[in-house]
Order: sequence, then structure tokens, then C-alpha cells
Amino acid sequence: MSANSAALKTFPHGVHPRECKESTEAKATRRLPFADEMRIPLSQHLGAPAKPIVREGQEVVRGEPIAEPGGFVSVPMHAPATGVVERIALAPDHRGGMSPSIFLRLYPSASQEILYGAPQDIDGLSPKELVSAVQATGVVGLGGAAFPTHVKLAVPEGKHVDTVIANGCECEPYLTTDHRVMLEQPGHIMDGLRIVMRAVGAERAIIGVEENKLDAVEKLRESVPAGLPVTVEPLRVKYPQGAEKMLAKALLGREIPSGGLPADAGVAVFNVATLAQVGDLLPKHQGLIERVVTLTGPGLARPGNYLIALGTPLRFALEQAGFDGHVSQVILGGPMMGATAASLDLPLTKGITGIVVMRPEDVLPPKKIYPCIKCGACLEACPMRLNPSRLGVLARKGMFQEMDERFHLRDCFECGCCSYVCPANIPLVQHFRIAKAQNRKRSVK
Repeated sequence: MSANSAALKTFPHGVHPRECKESTEAKATRRLPFADEMRIPLSQHLGAPAKPIVREGQEVVRGEPIAEPGGFVSVPMHAPATGVVERIALAPDHRGGMSPSIFLRLYPSASQEILYGAPQDIDGLSPKELVSAVQATGVVGLGGAAFPTHVKLAVPEGKHVDTVIANGCECEPYLTTDHRVMLEQPGHIMDGLRIVMRAVGAERAIIGVEENKLDAVEKLRESVPAGLPVTVEPLRVKYPQGAEKMLAKALLGREIPSGGLPADAGVAVFNVATLAQVGDLLPKHQGLIERVVTLTGPGLARPGNYLIALGTPLRFALEQAGFDGHVSQVILGGPMMGATAASLDLPLTKGITGIVVMRPEDVLPPKKIYPCIKCGACLEACPMRLNPSRLGVLARKGMFQEMDERFHLRDCFECGCCSYVCPANIPLVQHFRIAKAQNRKRSVK
């Protein structure tokens, strides 16, 4: 860290968990081998599931569209490898339910070249045509949210976006995929920025990168093309610096209003890996079929960042990174906002940024939960300036509607800061998730 860290921009509150990035941050991205069989869920994004356009027994080539969008807030799916469609059926998903999936058996003798796509002139496309072209790539937010990227590009009527913010913070512990993308694909990031800036009509772009990635700051600054109004700003290391509301506050001093969109503050926010995929795929008229994923944790002998085909079984991917089966927890995403995998037979999807493998000796036993002592630690940590203590009390009483109406539950984006600092070990975020689920059920009755 530099001597002037305190002078760097940031947001109020937040926490400083251990970074745990040293085992992967300096390792170049490697390609993972292809599994013999893959499963492509048709719902890898927020919004309507994709609809299959292939049949069982059909041969497909790598990169070929195999499912079309199920609506505007939806994206297509593309074959991650050359092979044959074995079946289309319901299968377990990461949320614990069942969702339609395409099962693909690979041809062992195939070269697995990308055989689908053709160059397209994106400079001649209108902003509306750019939105449709980005949807055709199947790109979603690769920072974990998996929100369809083209929907962000469709600025609501009456709104004006003057600034695109590129999120290169990667504040979650253990994860280094964005760091490697910034070092290895800066040209694609700039191409993606040029595209999204034209689509939303922005006059400038700012790339926010936490100070623990100064090599990425330097690489990006070197890669800014002449005439492209892009600046790269280092930010103080703090969690959750990469949340879009926190970035808008830190970089521009703007607040995205409660219940509003980033466009209400004149900004559009995209993850750097998302921009890299847009910049790479759109000119070639190709679809998203693979992504960089951090495979890490004490349970892996060969942690690193790997380029992995979507649909690859988690177990296969972990075995390639030295997984021996001695495991207590497998976390999809980072430890602050990630979820524990219920099964290693689930496939890799577009929204999985990292997989953290913990051995039994690395996981603390469940801690005893004590009553809230009103210490105020959660209020000091909450980046949204909510009252997690009061929300937790209301949640335990089942007063979910009051949490929403009086204490702004919907503004909570479940970053986990409150649970992280609570000396009473109260699982506040879990309470809030249950409350939100109950309020959603009530709203559809």
C-alpha cells in the first residue's frame, strides 16, 4: 500500500476483512481442460430463463446458439463445446430448486475450436442496435449478480447517463479473477468501454480499482486509447467498495436513490470482466461460453485463476486444481456474499466468480448466538447506513412488513458487514434474506 492511502477516495462505513488473495493474484490465467459431459442451465441470469432451440440428439459446434432469450430481461445460451445434445430436462440448480437444462456430451476427437461467429461492424450500429447485439452475446454481469448486460444499456426514457463506471475493485476476499482480467485483457476492457459508452450516451468513463491492485491501475492507464475519455482511479481498500452504490459515492460523490437505478444518478456501472467480454465477443458476433474463475482455498493443491467452459461440473473443475475430496465447505463466490454449494455435481454458470474450498480444520465450529447488546457495531459497519440491530429484532419477531416500510429493508444488498462485526454472532444477513422472501410472497398474493 502507498503512504497516502488515507487520501484515496472511498465510501463511509464498511469493514476490512482479511484479503486472502496471495495464493492466486500473481498467477496467470490457465485454461481448464474440457469435461466429457456438461450441463447448461437455461437460467444462469436474473430474469426469464432462456428457451431451448435445439433437440435431443442434435449435434452442435462450440459457440453455436442453443437457447434463445425468454424475453427482454433474458439472454441466449451458446454451446460451450462441440458435441451432441443428450437430453433437455429439469435438473438441480444453485438455488436449491429444479430448472431446465441442456445436457451436452462432448466429442472426444473434436478440436474444440470456436466454429461459430463472423465479424460484424459495430461502429455502424445505433445505440438501440447495440443493445440487441449485446443481448445476442449472452453476456451478463460477471461480478456475481448475473444481471443481463444489455438491460443496463437500455437507459430508461427521460434519464441521462453521463458517466460509465467500471468496477475493478474486487473487494471480496480470496477472489482475483478481475485482477487477472485487468492485467491480461486491458484492450478488451477498453473496447467494451467504448461500446457501452456509445450505447448509453456517456461522455466519460472512470475505472475504479482498489489500491491493492496498483499493477492493474498502471496496466489500464497504459492501455487507454488516445481520445477515449477514460480515467483510472485507485480507491482505498475496503469492503464492499465494489458495490455500485458505493462506487458512485466514492468516485463521484453521487448517491443512487433508494429504490432507484444508477441512471437516476447519471451513471451506469459494469464489472471489468463484463466489459472485457463485451469488447471481445461483440465484434466477432460470438456468444459467452467460458469465463475466468478463481479456484482457491486451503482445500486445493493448485489454486489459481482458470478459464473454464460454462457447464463444467464443479467437481471436475476442482479436481483439475488439486482437490482431494477432503472438504468441509465449498463456497461459490467470495466468503462475504457467496453461497455454500449443496453439491459438487452442479455446473459452472455465468455468475460464479470463484470457488473457495475449505477443509474441516479451516472452518470454525458454529458459534453460540447471544442477545443483541446494542453496541452499535453493525450501524458503524453498514455501508447503507441502515439499523441492522433494529432490523434483526424485528426479523426475530416476524415483523417483516415493518422492516420494509419503516426501516428500508430493501436497501440492504446483503453484503454481510453487519454479521461480520456482530460480537453476539447474530446471523443478521440470514434474517434479512428470510424477511425479504416473506415480503415477496406477501406481495404476490
